[in-house]
Amino acid sequence: MPVLSYVIVAVAAYLLGSIPTGYLVGRTQGIDIRTAGSGNMGATNSFRVLGKPAGTFVLLVDCAKGFAAVWLGGWLWKVLGAPEVQAEPHCVVAGILAVLGHNYPCWLRFKGGKGIATSAGVYLALAPVALGITLVVFILTVAVTRYVSIGSIVGAIVLPSAVWFTHDNWTLRIVTMALGVLAIFKHRKNIQRLMAGTENRIGKAPQSTEAAK
Repeated sequence: MPVLSYVIVAVAAYLLGSIPTGYLVGRTQGIDIRTAGSGNMGATNSFRVLGKPAGTFVLLVDCAKGFAAVWLGGWLWKVLGAPEVQAEPHCVVAGILAVLGHNYPCWLRFKGGKGIATSAGVYLALAPVALGITLVVFILTVAVTRYVSIGSIVGAIVLPSAVWFTHDNWTLRIVTMALGVLAIFKHRKNIQRLMAGTENRIGKAPQSTEAAK
């Protein structure tokens, strides 16, 4: 039963995380978000291409996917009759798979977003204090640099450190470090554009897809 319960939670969390919010919202406007702006399906590109209301919706839903996956993991653990004291590992697995689902959705040939908003939802449920610290650093970084990508990369470094000092849970610490590395890896094109001086900046008109990719 424990192994089966982990499999059920993993599959359910992945499918929840794989809902391509940005792509679906873009389609309602007749836009394929994958071919506009930076070509990413996340909230940042949705803000630039689809507008603030749509971007806000994508941000909130992507965040909600992560939070809901963790909640679902705990709920299924109880429904399947497992000891409540062991629910946290289930929730951590659910969080990981939700982020992987967002980053690599099976519906779109495993090409998705960068997982920042979904990760925020996951850690809102798992480690709210660590997330709060990270959000403060993220906001300050973006305010100073005017680059969301730099804020996201810095956040991917700060979150594991914040979790390390606020949670005495080695599994969560290791998982958070792994997700941080994945987030930075998903920003590799942003890093290349930053080095080339072509990265989109807040308050600046977005470049064409060809220039931004």
